Amino acid sequence: MVSSRAIHDPVHKTILLTPLQKELVETPQVQRLRSIQQLGLVDIVYPGAKHSRFEHSLGTMHMASLMADALSLPQEDKMKVEVAGLLHDVGHSAYSHAVEDVLKRNPDIKPQYGGIIRENHEAFSEYVIRNCFANNGNIARIVEEELGQDSVDFFDQIALMATGKSSFLEKPYLGQLISGDIDADRIDFLLRDSYHTGISLGLIDVDQIIQNLSIRNGNIVLGKKDGCSYDEDMTLTVAESMLIARAHHYNAIVHHPHTQSARIMLLRSLENALAIFGEKKDAESVNKQVGLFFTEYNDADLLYFIKTYGNDQAQHLISSVLAGNICDPIVRFNQKTLNPATRMALSTIARHGVAKKMFEEQLEKRIGDVFADLSVASGVPRSTRVVVNGEDSFFYDESALANGLVRAISRQLSLVVFSPIDGVGCPEAAQLKDVVGHTVDTLSPQLLRFIRQENYLPIEGLILLFYTVNSIFWKEEDGFVSIPRLRNITWIYRMVQRFSEDVSLRNLFDYEFHWDYGFPYSNRVFENIQLLVAMGIVDEDLRYYEKNNRFHQRYEYVLTMHGVKYGKQLSEAYGPEFRELTKILRQDKHSIPRDIVTIPARRYQQP
Repeated sequence: MVSSRAIHDPVHKTILLTPLQKELVETPQVQRLRSIQQLGLVDIVYPGAKHSRFEHSLGTMHMASLMADALSLPQEDKMKVEVAGLLHDVGHSAYSHAVEDVLKRNPDIKPQYGGIIRENHEAFSEYVIRNCFANNGNIARIVEEELGQDSVDFFDQIALMATGKSSFLEKPYLGQLISGDIDADRIDFLLRDSYHTGISLGLIDVDQIIQNLSIRNGNIVLGKKDGCSYDEDMTLTVAESMLIARAHHYNAIVHHPHTQSARIMLLRSLENALAIFGEKKDAESVNKQVGLFFTEYNDADLLYFIKTYGNDQAQHLISSVLAGNICDPIVRFNQKTLNPATRMALSTIARHGVAKKMFEEQLEKRIGDVFADLSVASGVPRSTRVVVNGEDSFFYDESALANGLVRAISRQLSLVVFSPIDGVGCPEAAQLKDVVGHTVDTLSPQLLRFIRQENYLPIEGLILLFYTVNSIFWKEEDGFVSIPRLRNITWIYRMVQRFSEDVSLRNLFDYEFHWDYGFPYSNRVFENIQLLVAMGIVDEDLRYYEKNNRFHQRYEYVLTMHGVKYGKQLSEAYGPEFRELTKILRQDKHSIPRDIVTIPARRYQQP
């Protein structure tokens, strides 16, 4: 096919557009992305970070094309992944993820589009892709002539591919190329964000990644079936480089205190403007207005909305952000300065938008005229597969470095208190640290109880499972404690799946499973186990075993003393569920794969 347009990109150099891609690029939905910064307000910290979602979308399309060529995909499939890469962010809100945070904190303003409540940019991207391109005359004609496919059906498939719904596709790997653990989207934003911020930490080798891609059982894996031991080592190295880059991306960019400061100032001013807008209009108008943030507004439009409806404080905040006059961090807590129980509580609160808002507002109220922001990392890679000794297995089971990196990403938690915008009455950091610490310890249990009143927390179901096993086998005598160490993570998956189907337990174990790997597997269970390890609730031990003349590694799990204390609290909060778990596990006591570890009680009880 002859290209109808060439685009010169600073990261990928020349990108050639096909006629279909050219038509899509020229639509209002894609052109809107020119005026939405990829990293929101990060340019306050890194002045070069002014690149747009439009650039990133073109880069994702280009990376998808390279990956399709490396996998020798048919031309029709290549065309689809390119389009999915180009359109994957068309439902992104102005100013990156700030508006999504507003929706998490204020669920009553989530808009309804196409009869479905939309709460994130993926949901809006799916809506836009399904409803805004199929009836465009030139686009529909090219799709029908090039592919002989109905335009509506084509964009329905593209919507699934672009938004990570691979399980609904006949060829799941097409969606995984756009939204998976190692995908075109991730590769481009790591390269592009590094280029524009000037941060060279954790650079990735795109050629090595592409050369190591293959398809097995309908899924994307890294490595080749006929590779030698050195090829296997290089496969692991390539995958590790992606995780290193991701971990550094969070540390250097997302959790930079000044980035958090600008983000919280924008968020608070937007919440204020929406509240006043709602007072002047009605709830339905607010919902429609929020929908426009994802479908029509660019960054300038969002700022205009705040300036139009925000009160004096909101306008002062947003003007200060635009002038680069952001609040300074007074005190900052991370995973190293919080005890495991507090870490676990804050991690849970941070993932519950309403509770997070309540926590931050209560913290500010008790301290005084300051801003507070609680932030955690998200999007931990969960199902990366690599080919080793001719078989595909979990990346984290083959690389201790990868497992440590997943844990490092999981434990990234940042609680920052910022000074007032005018700096007047700013508390002293030393005094404030004690006040914040005490307030956090008293607020956290209250908010967890609030969350439990509204929703069961599946991660607490996992803690309760560990605690129940621990309670059954725990012994203490002569100054020593004997505790169980679970030696098979697949047993945890099987039990959680069993509990998820139990009438009395399924709400607490609300997890989805699939059998793609020969046993029940849940991405979310894996992610939550890593989170429990990262927060210090569970200890993870590495063990090696021999199979088919090759040494493999596996991870075994034991509840820490902090986990025991946390679990005891949960056993009281979830009394009926704890009793049912105890009944079931006592009946299956002899089939629980465990070792009994005996250590001095003082050593176990020390932090």
